[in-house]
Parts: sequence; C-alpha cells; structure tokens
Amino acid sequence: MTFRLAPMDVPIRLLTLALLVLPPLFLAIALLGNRLLLGPAALLVAIYVWIWLWFRPTRFSVQPRVLDIVWPLRRREIPRDDIVTARLLDKRQLRQEVGRAMRVGAGGLGGGFGWLWTQKRGVVRMYISRTDGFVWIERRADRPWLITPERPEAFVRALSS
Repeated sequence: MTFRLAPMDVPIRLLTLALLVLPPLFLAIALLGNRLLLGPAALLVAIYVWIWLWFRPTRFSVQPRVLDIVWPLRRREIPRDDIVTARLLDKRQLRQEVGRAMRVGAGGLGGGFGWLWTQKRGVVRMYISRTDGFVWIERRADRPWLITPERPEAFVRALSS
C-alpha cells in the first residue's frame, strides 16, 4: 500500500510560497543593475532543487517485509520487524513526547526534512509537510521517525497489520 507525502497545510504552503519568491526577486534586482545578486539567486535555486530531490520524500510504501521511503533521488527501506509501533500524534501529544525541539536539516520549503533534535528523545528523523496528522514510528534498533503521510490513519493501520 502506497501513501504519498501529505499535501502541505496552509502555514507551510504560505512559507513555501514566500521562499519561492526569493530567487525571482534576486534575479529581477540583478537584471536591474545589481549583478551581485546573480550568485545568491543561483545558490538559492540550487538549494531548493537539492531539498526537493534529496530531502523531501515523495511516498511511503508499506510492503509485507519493509516500509519503503522513496525520494526522487534515493530510497530507504526499514524492515517491518524493526518497527515497534506506529501511532498518530497531534501537536500537543508531539510536544509531550519530545519536549522542546529544534530542526536540523531543510525546513520551510515544502515542509521540514532531516533531523529533529528533541529534549526528551534525542535525535528523531523527520519528514513532515504539515503541522498536523503526524505519524510517530518507534523503532527497535534506530531513531524514531516522524512523518506526515497522506491518510495517516490508514497508514498506521497498514503498518500495524
């Protein structure tokens, strides 16, 4: 069963749109005379492409023996027998689970991707595109994962069966 990364919610969509304005804005200013902004515009475009292709997963595939996480340029398999539990969390429950937290990785453009350093749980792998519908995946031999698949309830049922 395959689940795409959930669609961005309004706060993340607005932040993404604001960030997407920066490269054309820098380019426009550069073309109007300030050539120094050509480099930062090109750097932003390169970073945005890298985030979209390397950090932002496209789908989560629940298979009989593995959970397959697929990005445009890579994939990762988590053995199902390494998954202890998968459960839904809301914002309040997430705060109780992790305490204070800080993102390490890509954030803002399409979501938050990479590591989440947390007060209570240490480093958590994080691939979220929303500020709700969180799925917490507890693992036996590695860090927990926090993701936002589409249809999170169905995802948890599929992974728990």
